Amino acid sequence: MISEIEQQTSDIDWFFTNGRHIAFVASGGGKLPLSISSSFDTSIIAAHCKMLYSVSTVVINPNLNKIVPDFDERYLADFKEMAKKGFFAFDKTVLSNFSELNYHLVASPVIPLSLSDLEPDIAQMIMKTSFYGPVGDRINISDFDL
Repeated sequence: MISEIEQQTSDIDWFFTNGRHIAFVASGGGKLPLSISSSFDTSIIAAHCKMLYSVSTVVINPNLNKIVPDFDERYLADFKEMAKKGFFAFDKTVLSNFSELNYHLVASPVIPLSLSDLEPDIAQMIMKTSFYGPVGDRINISDFDL
């Protein structure tokens, strides 16, 4: 279990699926969905997914400069790396504000990874956190199980 204090003071990598695509999210000290905070799968999934090979080119969100005006290559590095592996990559819009629930798309893959591309046990862990609808430019944690 990930306590609220740990959530508030950590940047936790977590994943979700809409059944078709998979997204990577950097929590930035934000509230996690219950399926994530009550699980020990998060670090296992992150370690596995970071070891995957790159399969795609990356598209940076064309509106990113309106959301994060001073971003640079250092900011983009991890998000681009995950998008190259086929994940839609999101970041917390207002960092270190636990009650602010919005995330924005940083980078997306041209060739998205699907659940069937993953080992079955990893896919099962990711499916515990589902998002209903298309993976777009923004997500809100209230759309998950809080």
